[in-house]
Amino acid sequence: MKLSIRRGTLREPGPDLTRLPVAPDLTGLNIAEGLRAAVAFASIILLEGWLAWPPLLTMALAAFLTCFCDVGGPIRPRLRALLAFAGLGGVVWGAFGVMEGYGPALVLPVAVVVIFGCTFARVWGVPAQTVGNVLVVVLCLALDRALTLHQGVVVAGMFWAGGLWAAFLALVVWRLHPYRPAHAAIGGVWRGLSRLARDLRRLSAEPQGTDPAVWEAHARGHRRAVRDAIEAARTLVLELARSRARLSERNARALIRLEAAEQLFGVMIALSDYLERATPAQRAQAARLLRLLPPMLKILSKAIRRDRPVDLGRIERALARVKPAADADPAYRRMAEHILDRVRIGAKLSGPEDLAGGGGIAGAPAPPWRETVMQPLRANLTWSSANLRHAVRASVVALPALAVTFWWPGPFTHWLTITVVLTMQPFYAATWQRALERIGGTVLGGVIGAVLAFYATSPPVLAAMIVPLSVIGFAAKGVSYGTFIACLTPLVVVLVELVEPGHSSWEIVGMRALFTVLGGAVAVLAGLLLWPLWEPGRVRDALRAALQTHARYAEAVVAERLGEGPSAAEAAARAAGLASNNLEAALSRALQEPMRHGRSRIEAAMIADATLRRMAGRLAILRHEPAPVGADAVAWRAWRDWLSRALAATASGDGLPPKPDGADSAAFGRIAAQVELLAGTLKRAGIGGREGR
Repeated sequence: MKLSIRRGTLREPGPDLTRLPVAPDLTGLNIAEGLRAAVAFASIILLEGWLAWPPLLTMALAAFLTCFCDVGGPIRPRLRALLAFAGLGGVVWGAFGVMEGYGPALVLPVAVVVIFGCTFARVWGVPAQTVGNVLVVVLCLALDRALTLHQGVVVAGMFWAGGLWAAFLALVVWRLHPYRPAHAAIGGVWRGLSRLARDLRRLSAEPQGTDPAVWEAHARGHRRAVRDAIEAARTLVLELARSRARLSERNARALIRLEAAEQLFGVMIALSDYLERATPAQRAQAARLLRLLPPMLKILSKAIRRDRPVDLGRIERALARVKPAADADPAYRRMAEHILDRVRIGAKLSGPEDLAGGGGIAGAPAPPWRETVMQPLRANLTWSSANLRHAVRASVVALPALAVTFWWPGPFTHWLTITVVLTMQPFYAATWQRALERIGGTVLGGVIGAVLAFYATSPPVLAAMIVPLSVIGFAAKGVSYGTFIACLTPLVVVLVELVEPGHSSWEIVGMRALFTVLGGAVAVLAGLLLWPLWEPGRVRDALRAALQTHARYAEAVVAERLGEGPSAAEAAARAAGLASNNLEAALSRALQEPMRHGRSRIEAAMIADATLRRMAGRLAILRHEPAPVGADAVAWRAWRDWLSRALAATASGDGLPPKPDGADSAAFGRIAAQVELLAGTLKRAGIGGREGR
């Protein structure tokens, strides 16, 4: 699954873990950003065409590349990323341009060290990863032409000017709404809940809804998508709060909307488990609620994304119509009341009055420097780190690719190194996906660009085409990687023909396609042969983590129902959902690998994943059971202890402990059966214990 954090776009992964998540998400289209990037870049190109001063091309390219480094979000983190790129980019281009005159013996070792640092920067998050990737592009472009010391200083200065111009335009002159990414992300959560409700309605109404495999596919697709969307939105909202030092009313409203959505998500998981085993009469009771929920949640999603009010009176009347009757099944009635309450909260926060009150409260403090910089560095300075292996792999493979730029000089050879480094990812499955998207997008976009350039009869026409092509290319950044490359490649073709006259558009397309295919193939082979971290081992680790978090979830649910201290069930449910998502991500990557062994273990882990999803649904239902008292409370404690020991034994490969006295339990019987199925499946597949490590 690919989730665009910067806009909160939600691409549902679907239930089939073997499929590559490459489908475009048109909600990520951002015309405003495309226009801003076009102004930052194309305005300088047009100015250079008028003044005919070549250093302006360096400034234009710097502005172009700086726009890639803007990943959106709060102003301060964006400012740090853009200034860091502008400063380092000028130094890299000027320094490597000057060093190239001293030959490959000096340039290649230094370039490999810089590429290692750029690719290892991903340990500090998406902004650092993006800056590192684009700096690799700058390095490759710098090796196209040797510079004198004076020329190097001029190039560095013009690069700084272009980077600062793009940053000034993005952060001062043309500031996109700072809350818009958070609104879009939270709206995406509510939209995901709408899809989940729509699928619940379909499953509860159709005969195949009784097939367990259908319900497993529903849980795997929708729960994973919504949980990932919640975490993406949480990251955005908290970053926004930290960047402003105070939690404004808008930020507070965003947090409450997100909390309401997460609680609604938990109840809908319980409702899904309830409906799977419900009688026709019980499903009929839920039919009215399921007819209302999808359109209601969709309306709230649009209101949140657009920051517009909703008609509270109309929503209250609709909620009143689907309120469960007094004689409804008690379990369903409690879940329905919780659902309606959470929908009401979301609606009220989208009302015309919003939140009344003062100027805000203190926001979450920013983490200390040592935690944000040194902790990720220390955690990844081990050979078991996928990020460290990726940086070493990229550096080793980049060395021969860089050597080609010396042995075969020209305006196109840098595409080989760029493709190799940017296609390569820490995991083989991600590298394979990136290669397919980059090659497909390059070929499609190259053909379009060649046709456009073929009919452009003069440099002024080519320069004029850059404006609309810039808008289209940068507007598609959030749609998908393949779509972005397809939209960006026509701009690259036109730009090369404008800057490097004498090459036909079809020659440019052919060379770009050649080096892209070659670089993609090299990246895939490197991921296959050079220090890979195969997923079966990571699947075992993810499965153990999922078992442990579900054990803690069970303990928290029982403690909540028994009133034993502050409730930790919501946090435990979140941790269990994230652990299941991590397990499914590892499974998805493992299924893309050319496995010669371990297929039976992967299949067993898939069964375990489905079983844990069912267990989470049953635990969600327990949160809406009547509070146990007397002998029931004693039985619940006994079952809690058994569940904790049983899941620990399952993870270690030991035998299950004996069940509590009076093993028949309406509340825990299904969970116990799921644990027994889980233990048997993992034991037959040889997962667990010391040999599993």
